[in-house]
Amino acid sequence: MTEGSEVVPGTTPETALETPQQADRARTIFEKSVPGRRAARLAEAGIEERPLDELIPADLLRDEPPGLPEVSEPEIVRHYNRLSRRNFDLDTGFYPLGSCTMKYNPRLNERVAALPSFSRLHPATNPEDAQGALELMFLLQEALSEICGLPHVSLQPSAGSQGELAGLLLTRAWQADKGRNPTKVLTPDTAHGTNPASVAMAGYEAVKVATNPSGGVDLDDLRSKLDGDVACLMLTNPNTLGLFDPNISEIAGLVHDEGGLLYYDGANLNAIMGLARPGDMGFDIVHVNLHKSFSQPHGGGGPGAGPIAVSETVEPFLPRPQVVRRPGSAGVPEFDLDFDRPKSIGRMRGFQGNFGVFVRSFAYILSLGGDGLREASEGAVLNANYLRKRLSEGRAGRYLPIGFDQPCMHEFVLSGGPMKKELGLKTLDLAKRILDFGFHPPTVYFPQLVEEALMIEPVETESRETLDSFADAIEQILEEAERDPEIAMGAPYTTPVRRLDEVGATRNPVLREAA
Repeated sequence: MTEGSEVVPGTTPETALETPQQADRARTIFEKSVPGRRAARLAEAGIEERPLDELIPADLLRDEPPGLPEVSEPEIVRHYNRLSRRNFDLDTGFYPLGSCTMKYNPRLNERVAALPSFSRLHPATNPEDAQGALELMFLLQEALSEICGLPHVSLQPSAGSQGELAGLLLTRAWQADKGRNPTKVLTPDTAHGTNPASVAMAGYEAVKVATNPSGGVDLDDLRSKLDGDVACLMLTNPNTLGLFDPNISEIAGLVHDEGGLLYYDGANLNAIMGLARPGDMGFDIVHVNLHKSFSQPHGGGGPGAGPIAVSETVEPFLPRPQVVRRPGSAGVPEFDLDFDRPKSIGRMRGFQGNFGVFVRSFAYILSLGGDGLREASEGAVLNANYLRKRLSEGRAGRYLPIGFDQPCMHEFVLSGGPMKKELGLKTLDLAKRILDFGFHPPTVYFPQLVEEALMIEPVETESRETLDSFADAIEQILEEAERDPEIAMGAPYTTPVRRLDEVGATRNPVLREAA
């Protein structure tokens, strides 16, 4: 089927035949172009015409008119409407992408961010003329400080990955201030892929720490790798298996005793908001993903934010300038930008960050309050354990056993190993087939210590009926695979683009259309 077709659960190759109407909708806007067709006709301006080269330098003028399509207004509207439906998104359906926290973002927060006083504010505005914006940023810093259990926050990092880099640069500056120059950073074998990448970018060597049979950090392996050459340990708790490590206090003590810092990857913060705080666990540095836990939509490469919260001893090294509140006095702005930070690691980006992201997140925090944030995390944990229990039954329980079979936090990991052995179906095949049932696939093949892994995070904004439908779809796909596994091997059938040669595309990317 092509774009514009209706998703029918269980669609197979025989029922996915393309109709002439669907084929017509698949034509590009250029193929629909008709010479002379216009969306609007503008009235005469009533002013004297002048040659273009008197208005625009001749070397900037085209030799030929741009090759734009000539279409009517309805065709333009339909074109952009169809484009908007080519991607799967949260407004389309369930998006259980493990470790990504793809939850619904309330439209109220979009309305607030679009208010003219926010959306039209220039980033170079003088602080005395931007008191409202600076106050919002300061209060967001205070809120994130309370949520993380650490006293100081910088909003500068533009994403979680840049927050990681900022945390490691802070670690380097903190260690250098103590006259130390350690070269290693410890990361668990369940760490997000950005962790070792950030370690390398910061000039450190990544050293892997093993996972114990319960899914937590292997303390014996940690002890064997802790020495005077370790700058910090990067963790997320709960980890990417969806399990909370009960030994976190002991882990923090071991790292601190060796002169290292403890860094918290905030990707999984949605599981513990209002329930536990990384600072109370012993973490010194935390990055927060505002697009995961605090209502900023995942943006397809658009603006993001990954604030960092730090302990008192790390505060002097935060990026500059820092948003601060000063005692009010005549002619002095109450909220200001503090550039006088001699130990700072410097700027992480131009200006102070993506302000619209801050507005959405602050609106989300204010609308829920402390009790609401706690309820959101409790809902995420409840949904994950409900779906985990549903998928431990029937064919899913047989072919897709739980990777670490114990109550989880906000996400859990299944192993497709038995499914591959008994049915010949790979995790990737199952993931592609799920698309034909109107669901986005879970994260696949991560974490790597689980064979043929499927990592599922249902989040708190999904209903029980949606979770049941997803579990039923998995059951139906496995039942279908018992009869004919090749159906899933050829999936998906209902998406704008069918199964791609992903390995070939990676090795031989086509970045430009041939002339």
